[in-house]
Amino acid sequence: MFRGSIMVFLGACSFGILSTFVKLAYKEGFTLGDVTGTQVFFGLIFLWVMVLLRQLRGSKSSGTSFREKLKLVAMGTSTGLVSLFYYKCVQTVPASIAILLLMQFTWMSLVLDAIIKRKLPMASQVSMVILVLLGTCLAGRLFSSQLPTFDWAGIGFGLLAAFSYTIFLAINGKVGNSLHPTTKSALMLTGATILVFTIFPPVFLVNGALMNGLFKWGLVLSVFGTVLPPVLFAYGIPKTGLGLSAILSAAELPVAVLMSWVVLQEDVWPVQWLGVLLILMAILVANWKTIFTRKKHTGNFALAG
Repeated sequence: MFRGSIMVFLGACSFGILSTFVKLAYKEGFTLGDVTGTQVFFGLIFLWVMVLLRQLRGSKSSGTSFREKLKLVAMGTSTGLVSLFYYKCVQTVPASIAILLLMQFTWMSLVLDAIIKRKLPMASQVSMVILVLLGTCLAGRLFSSQLPTFDWAGIGFGLLAAFSYTIFLAINGKVGNSLHPTTKSALMLTGATILVFTIFPPVFLVNGALMNGLFKWGLVLSVFGTVLPPVLFAYGIPKTGLGLSAILSAAELPVAVLMSWVVLQEDVWPVQWLGVLLILMAILVANWKTIFTRKKHTGNFALAG
């Protein structure tokens, strides 16, 4: 289990550093279409090469129907929307605030689940919502006498990214579970690529942007955003369980804030770190019962594996 925990933690850290790299790409003059386009383009190449190598090594293909694979491609549009909305948000607000907006998927997921099941959330889940909202207010310095100047369009795009991610989580576990993680990821990224290229035609392939510095950002964003996390999560989550994985995945939040502070030199106040801590506590509260139950059944929980 320890190795699985490390894998989930590293996958979350990979997601956490994306906003910083996107900010750096913007500083070099590249556009939203350049950034999202190169990420999905290089990621698509990497993942389908991995699928091809598995097949050349003699891996058996699953009995998944063409219709189900087509559903996965359609589902991939939700991941494309996450990237488009999130990177648009990063374009107009500090990276440390953008990640906080994306983390609102934690309570949005609970609300959507309650609507779908027509069942009121548990007390622990309501507590999580309250802590997330309070932590967001603290991290956004909304209680400070010196309120930061926000771009409200950017706030809206950040919340849309969170909602898109909520939709992705809601449908992700329902289709293609018999496929190998790399194949499933490749199919979904195909859908994301179609969406991104429809909105932003891949002119970076012909206008010389790749040779003028975009190539490196495409590689970095694709590796840390579309290749490593699915592989690391596919290995780690079955070993750690959903509850512990949710907490380990929250590492994305402090990593993003830390990167924005160290690399981008954005102002991060102590009260903002308190907000981050509250959000992490909220995720712990929401998954405490799951973790406790797993611990009871597995004995030496932290060191097993």
